[in-house]
Amino acid sequence: MIYGLYLSATGVMANSHRQDVIANNLANSETVGFKRNLAMFQERATEARARGLGGLGTDPMLERLGGGLLVSPTVVDTSQGELEQTGNPLDVAIQGQGYLMVDDHGRQRLTRDGRMLIDRTGHLVLANGEGQRVLDGAGKPIVLQLSARTEIGEDGQITQDGGPMARLGVYRPANAGRLRNEAGNLLAITDGQPPVAVEATVRSGFVERANVDPSTELVQLMETQRMLEANANMIRYQDQTLNRLVNDVGRIG
Repeated sequence: MIYGLYLSATGVMANSHRQDVIANNLANSETVGFKRNLAMFQERATEARARGLGGLGTDPMLERLGGGLLVSPTVVDTSQGELEQTGNPLDVAIQGQGYLMVDDHGRQRLTRDGRMLIDRTGHLVLANGEGQRVLDGAGKPIVLQLSARTEIGEDGQITQDGGPMARLGVYRPANAGRLRNEAGNLLAITDGQPPVAVEATVRSGFVERANVDPSTELVQLMETQRMLEANANMIRYQDQTLNRLVNDVGRIG
């Protein structure tokens, strides 16, 4: 394979991936509790370096160019989003680090989406139409009375008609870099290590907005588009050069 074509192709694929990640961030800029994704890349080692040959038998100039871009796993930006007041006593926002844990039909998932309601069975669930049950600090579903006045304190303590009923569980993953966004504004832990229950400040009557700045994302999207087009143009230029090399230079007069 022609080396220049290979490098330009990796550039097209890497920037196409980054474009998709940024577009997803923009699409969720108004999603409560959404955490933006960061497209990560690293330099790919040349084949000689990957095999530990140290450039033996290869062109020294091409070795210095490297092996192009390699897409790394996408990282979730866990920075705090702005808090927005709703006035709903069952809406909560976590101040600082930590996540609510829910039972997503048999799978434990984390979320910063604190919009909740009490379903017909008395379970405290997310108000997203999917009905994931919110868990307490022991990992058990929270069950409340249907018609009682409900309040949630800053420590996550849930009271109904003045009496304590349960406490919201706030969890912190062992490795925040091992989170993956899923549909429904949930976060999955990819390293298999269970999260740990922690103390946190809970703001009742608030929700956390997405930590996405649309203007920043749009600037990055335009930069990515330009880099993608530049690599595509390089592929076109090299293809034209090869065409002339084969059909013109190599022609026997």
